[in-house]
Amino acid sequence: MFPLGTVLLPGAVLPLHVFEPRYQALVRDCLAAPEPEFGVVLIERGFEVGGGDVRSDVGTVARIVQRADLGAGRHALVTVGVRRVRVRRWLPDDPYPRAEVEDWGDEPGDAPDALAGRLARSVARLRTTLALATEAGLQVADATVELSDEPLLASYQASAIAPLGPADLQRLLVAPHVAARLERLDELLDDADAVLRFRLAGGDAPPEG
Repeated sequence: MFPLGTVLLPGAVLPLHVFEPRYQALVRDCLAAPEPEFGVVLIERGFEVGGGDVRSDVGTVARIVQRADLGAGRHALVTVGVRRVRVRRWLPDDPYPRAEVEDWGDEPGDAPDALAGRLARSVARLRTTLALATEAGLQVADATVELSDEPLLASYQASAIAPLGPADLQRLLVAPHVAARLERLDELLDDADAVLRFRLAGGDAPPEG
């Protein structure tokens, strides 16, 4: 397991610079396995370096798709999120964080036809927010970025590129199904829009209320 101060969502890309000895050992073990994968979870309290952190019990399996050896045991990795998992039990950090996990697929939700319409509305909503964020000078995905036509993957893709912080992304990761994830995304985008519009109007802080 690789606890981080960021959230990896299924379908999203996560680059990593691995330099701590314990995670150098994790990478070596992953590369020796049939599938070079490890779990990524959000650090809810604490820090990435040194241990002693409080970790989320829901995360994503990351698969190593590219690796560069930087010398002295260090690695530059490109990973992609492949599936959501729940931690059943944390094990001792020996020599790196470990856990027993189970796959956690999305629960059944709306019918595909209903989801298609729901997804289209949420994606249009997201494009508006991305355009506002760009206007406000933030480095975000292009508002015209193409997303999958498959609702499950698209719900994760839309979440991953939304201009949101780690705590909000974790709320989207743990949504039970696509419809719930899109509903939460819309709510979070409403809040983000309010802040962005306030900034664009010349405000220095988000409005109260």
